[in-house]
Amino acid sequence: MEEAKTPEGAAGARAPQAFQAPALDNLAGAGATGGDVRPNIDVILDVPVTLSLEVGRAQMSVGKLLRLSQGSVVELDRNAGEPLDVLVNGALVAHGEIVIVNDKFGIRLTDVVPPAKRAPAQG
Repeated sequence: MEEAKTPEGAAGARAPQAFQAPALDNLAGAGATGGDVRPNIDVILDVPVTLSLEVGRAQMSVGKLLRLSQGSVVELDRNAGEPLDVLVNGALVAHGEIVIVNDKFGIRLTDVVPPAKRAPAQG
C-alpha cells in the first residue's frame, strides 16, 4: 500500500506511525468459566429472512412454456400428499403440510432437517 506523500517541512506533517490495534476487553467476560464465550443471538433476531414453500418443480422447453395459457395444467415432480419443502433464504430447513388458519394458508412442520444436513435448495 502506498503512503500519502507530504512535502517536507509542511505544517502539520508528521512521521508515519506503525499501525496499532485497539485494545479489546476480555471476551470471556465476568462470570464466564474456562474462557467459554457464548454468542449473543439477540443481535440477529431482527434480521429479515425469506421463508418459502415449494410444492414441486417441472422442466419444459421454452417453446412449451410459451404455449402455456390460462387453464393450462403443468404436471409437477411430486405426488399428491407428499410433504412440501420449507425453504429459508433458498435453503431447505423442513418439510410440512398445508393447513388452513383463519381462512389463510399455513404450514404444519412435519420434519425439521438437522443443521448438519441442510444444503441450499437446487435451483
